[in-house]
Amino acid sequence: MTPSILVISVIFMVLGMIVQGRLKSKFKEYSQVPTSSGLSGKEIAERMLNENGIHDVKVVSVQGFLSDHYNPANKTVNLSPDVYEGRNVSAAAVAAHECGHAVQHATSYSMLKLRSALVPIVNISTNLSQWVILIGLGIMAVAGGNGTVLLIGIVLFAMSTLFSVITLPVEFDASARALKWLDRAQITLPQEHEKAKDALKWAALTYVVAALASIAMLIQYIMIYNNRR
Repeated sequence: MTPSILVISVIFMVLGMIVQGRLKSKFKEYSQVPTSSGLSGKEIAERMLNENGIHDVKVVSVQGFLSDHYNPANKTVNLSPDVYEGRNVSAAAVAAHECGHAVQHATSYSMLKLRSALVPIVNISTNLSQWVILIGLGIMAVAGGNGTVLLIGIVLFAMSTLFSVITLPVEFDASARALKWLDRAQITLPQEHEKAKDALKWAALTYVVAALASIAMLIQYIMIYNNRR
């Protein structure tokens, strides 16, 4: 690993830890703020799905902290226990956000379709790219110039970077749908709504940091390839 790549890795690792820490802090803070509606995360999710005409998606509880996600493969909104049972701003925001993804799926939201199509490719490229890049760097250091293997690794890594970038509009759109519905359905009153918006903002920032880190690393790999070719 070159010094520049090491520095970038450390910078974004620290930044990621800061954002993750802030997200957890916000989630815990807003978990202490009950919603005026008094509905649990499960009830909010089921209501949002129903009001959007989605009747083939199940809301289930899964283990873990902030392990919430929507699974388009089996059409389930998976909520962590704190969200599934919670009757607070954090639970409302997260539950509605995950249902936002279900609405995207039901309405064939283009960016979600693109991201889903990339999943099989990214699963392979993520596992292989770092190893191929390391081997490519080693070959260039020893053989003195043949960068074909490194270039293959860069292409594989670029697929992961593309996936990270495409994830951003998917996440922002899901949050926008969630906040709009929470307001329209009067699940959260104005003061509660601002807190829900803040919680989702910090959740989105984790994806922003990941995308920026991937872009920065990709640029570094390309520069190394050009300099050593």
